[in-house]
Amino acid sequence: MIGSTSTLHPRHAVGEGGSRAQADIADHAARKAAIWPGLLLTALIAAASFALRQVPGVGNFSPMILAIIIGIAFHNLIGTPTRARPGVTIALRKLLRLAIILLGLQLTAAQVVQVGVDGIAVIVLTLVATFLFTTALGRLLGVERKLAELIAAGTSICGASAVIAVNTVTNAHDEDVAYAVACVTVFGSVAMFAYPLLPGLLHLAPHAYGLWSGASIHEIAQVVAAAFQDGQQAGEFGTIAKLSRVMMLAPVVIALGYATARRARHAGHGVSQARPPMPWFVLGFVGMVGVNSIVSVPAETKSLIVLATTFLLSMALAAMGLETDIRKLKAKGLRPLLLGLVAFLFIATFSLALVKLMA
Repeated sequence: MIGSTSTLHPRHAVGEGGSRAQADIADHAARKAAIWPGLLLTALIAAASFALRQVPGVGNFSPMILAIIIGIAFHNLIGTPTRARPGVTIALRKLLRLAIILLGLQLTAAQVVQVGVDGIAVIVLTLVATFLFTTALGRLLGVERKLAELIAAGTSICGASAVIAVNTVTNAHDEDVAYAVACVTVFGSVAMFAYPLLPGLLHLAPHAYGLWSGASIHEIAQVVAAAFQDGQQAGEFGTIAKLSRVMMLAPVVIALGYATARRARHAGHGVSQARPPMPWFVLGFVGMVGVNSIVSVPAETKSLIVLATTFLLSMALAAMGLETDIRKLKAKGLRPLLLGLVAFLFIATFSLALVKLMA
């Protein structure tokens, strides 16, 4: 009897193990299948945002901006389906990180060199001053710290891309992200239409105007639209200056990660919570800049990469919109909008003063 029991027991254990393994495989397959509705929804919204740019007057807006607007409208008028949520989360996190890594393929070290020491000094000083000014003003106005940091990042670095990248370490609410994106979109659009009227009035040569545009306008698309209005030289230099500014995204995200960890330690949280988050995707971004500097990527391939990167970022912002409740946005009031306005005026005037000094 004892022998019989010992003989059956291993087979019984193997049977249980096999059932458990099959259940794990089935569960993994179910989780993979669950992400597709959300990914499809965000992809459709991203595609719609690209299509809308063909409408006269809309082409000056980034598809990322249009994607978050469509996402917010869909969520608040129709409602994000429950079955789409797993895929929306994937788009908001994993696809976003992949897109930021690919963003590094739009910049080379040689382009940074073209900006020159003076140009880089203007970009770095403007970025640091704007970020510190905006966060300090946010405290004076009573704007929540995380929202103020997102507005500061979007204004000082590269618009919506910076907002969603910085949020990986600030962990603000989706409504904060949407509000920050709205701020940088509104005031970046104002700059896009206003800047081309000013080179003659401000006595700016094409090179100086391009540097001013690249150092102070929020989105890459907005810089391109504004800078090329003053000619080819201004447009090309403005684009290079802007891409050099985008590279500053890496140190800013890392620095904010350490600042977040330090605040957690001072608040008395545990060691695990106080450890600074390591944004590996930012290191991937820097690595792609290195690859693009060493390997010659054909122009056609690079165009496809730029298109794919913008599409992935648009999917991420569509996902952000699909999680944004407009009632919570209204509850934030007008103080964050005032913060975005003053930050825009600060970066425009501060960078202009530096450009004039170094001309």
